[in-house]
Amino acid sequence: MTEITKSKKKRDAEATKARILQAAKKEFAKHGLGGARVDEIAERANANKRMLYHYFGSKEDLFRTVLEAAYLDIRSAERKLNLESLSPTDAMESLVRFTWKYYLKNPEFITLVNSENLHRARHIKSLPNLPETMHGLVGMVEDILKRGQESGEFREGIDATQLNITIAAIGYYYLTNRFTGSYLFGKNLMTEQALEERLDFNVDSILRIVKAEQNASK
Repeated sequence: MTEITKSKKKRDAEATKARILQAAKKEFAKHGLGGARVDEIAERANANKRMLYHYFGSKEDLFRTVLEAAYLDIRSAERKLNLESLSPTDAMESLVRFTWKYYLKNPEFITLVNSENLHRARHIKSLPNLPETMHGLVGMVEDILKRGQESGEFREGIDATQLNITIAAIGYYYLTNRFTGSYLFGKNLMTEQALEERLDFNVDSILRIVKAEQNASK
């Protein structure tokens, strides 16, 4: 087999795996692990089940791979924000805005996380690199808080892990409950105006949590 042939086969294999992962993400996000069908994933990916099992093993293994990719993608996108180059206040606002917009642009991420919580994190527990990426996010927020405290912008005593959870929660809850919320509150929570208002509220809420008393009203 020539080097050109080997290279082409490798590219074809990588392209097939990428199509399978993309199709699987949509199928798992829509139906969860239990309801997802391998036949549907293979058809969407323009592949066959034999190739799917060859590359990823079982359906559960494929689900695990999709989850890992989803978590690594958001962590990678966060690192590209270059928050260390911004002032503490601007960095915190940028992180809140990014998180909200990421959820809107990647709705599968939320539904995949919901699905894994139903399984009590059974699948991600076998992915030892994921906690390390989360530690990186916490460290990034700790750095912002430290810089803000040194500049007098932020108050002391803020736990970076708790703050991360809150930043995620104020966007996550709104979007996962958008249908029931829209009905119960009597307004469409997903209009462009409603989404902008929610983002502004999220930013204001987080900044009020972290700001030092003399800066809280600014």
